[in-house]
Amino acid sequence: MSARARFALRGLYAISDGPRGDLLEACAAALEGGARILQYRDKTCDALRRFDEARALQALCARFDVPLIVNDDVELAAAVGAAGVHLGEDDGDLASARARLGARAIIGVSCYDSLERARHFAAAGADYLAFGAFFPSPTKPHARRATLDLLRDARSFGKPLVAIGGITIDNAPSLIEAGADGVAVISALFNAQDVRAAAQAFASLFDAVRS
Repeated sequence: MSARARFALRGLYAISDGPRGDLLEACAAALEGGARILQYRDKTCDALRRFDEARALQALCARFDVPLIVNDDVELAAAVGAAGVHLGEDDGDLASARARLGARAIIGVSCYDSLERARHFAAAGADYLAFGAFFPSPTKPHARRATLDLLRDARSFGKPLVAIGGITIDNAPSLIEAGADGVAVISALFNAQDVRAAAQAFASLFDAVRS
């Protein structure tokens, strides 16, 4: 069965914060703690290191039967056999990514604060729609801000919804209650002293909210 065919997002969406020397160990801890999907995000230009890391993460995710998504880079996703790619507004179009990666790939799209963008990409075949930032984000301090109403309104598109941006264990429940199927977490997960415990705490929220 393909990654896309069995893709049913509900839970913690872990996004790596590379480059970091303990990337594999940190990501393994997140997966051990219950992350349901892992995104490799590295904005540097070190192509060789990024390839080696993405390939190693793909092998790690395969052991946990969790999809690996590559941020922004369709060719890297194809090269390492990742489950799919996540596209922002400057990262190429969905149709080209689908043609390159195939019908089985998971392709997610950033919709920021735009319901119209979400409507367009839902119709175009995106596998999930990401909104944010919902809260001040240390990763993207100047990001556009999304509202809880966006999540409520976007439920009608029939796609898994991911919330991102400044998410912590304290504010995540409001997003899940509003309709988020996944909460994408960078800093509150990978900057935690105990990444595995942090992942467990986020994962447990989905048992308590909207169960």
